[in-house]
Amino acid sequence: MFQNISSFAAGRRRESFFTLLWIVGLSGALSHSVLAAETQGNKPLRVLLITGGCCHNYPFQAQALKDSVAKLAPAEWKVVNEGGTGTKGQIALYDDPNWSDGFDVIVHNECFADTTDHEYIRKITRAHEAGVPAVVIHCAMHTYRATDIDDWREFLGVTSRRHDHQSHYALKKIEPQHPILKGMPDDWVTPMDELYVIEKLWPNAKALATSVSEQDKKSYPVAWINQYGKARVFGTTYGHSDDTFRDPVFLRLVSRGLLWAAGRLEK
Repeated sequence: MFQNISSFAAGRRRESFFTLLWIVGLSGALSHSVLAAETQGNKPLRVLLITGGCCHNYPFQAQALKDSVAKLAPAEWKVVNEGGTGTKGQIALYDDPNWSDGFDVIVHNECFADTTDHEYIRKITRAHEAGVPAVVIHCAMHTYRATDIDDWREFLGVTSRRHDHQSHYALKKIEPQHPILKGMPDDWVTPMDELYVIEKLWPNAKALATSVSEQDKKSYPVAWINQYGKARVFGTTYGHSDDTFRDPVFLRLVSRGLLWAAGRLEK
């Protein structure tokens, strides 16, 4: 009798031991899967910021943008500030035919209004047309404005050649349900900034928000999305002053636009 009881107890211990091994193994497998999913979901964005040229405090703006994006998603940045401080310059990076390789999104915040070279400009636009997402900020809209080809303007999604005076401009949402605008106040007014006069909104672009000119009383897009070839593009004409780049509403707008362009913003 005692032997039978002993055998029964030993069997139960073996069963419990193997059950424990199965639970530990399953737990480990699940933990590995969850970790893999989290790692994939939290994989840092690889961001290339192209900046430089006339008229703005680019080092400050770059740091403000990096700090803002970090609040929403991990990101690894490469910042290229070249071309001098005038209105006519070229960035050597674009001479590399693979200049955009390895990046999830490119931020254009350069300001070279009088650079006109066709092939130079197309070195940039070809990469985006092939599918590299982009964010375009403020003076990027006046960059290459003196050239007689439209490749850059079509990439931006807007054509602009001038701006109104600096003032405090109220922003009106046109697509309030768009995820880029999520959480943005309905009554936001800019710090001192410039309103760009948009001559043309290109066919694949859609305005997300507008502001009214104090001069001609017309509404102009100030934030939009564009489809250029295979690439998503988010743009805003605001971003002139340091105060704008200190404003949390503006920084959140651009940061969410960056995530949207890179396909990391679902809602």
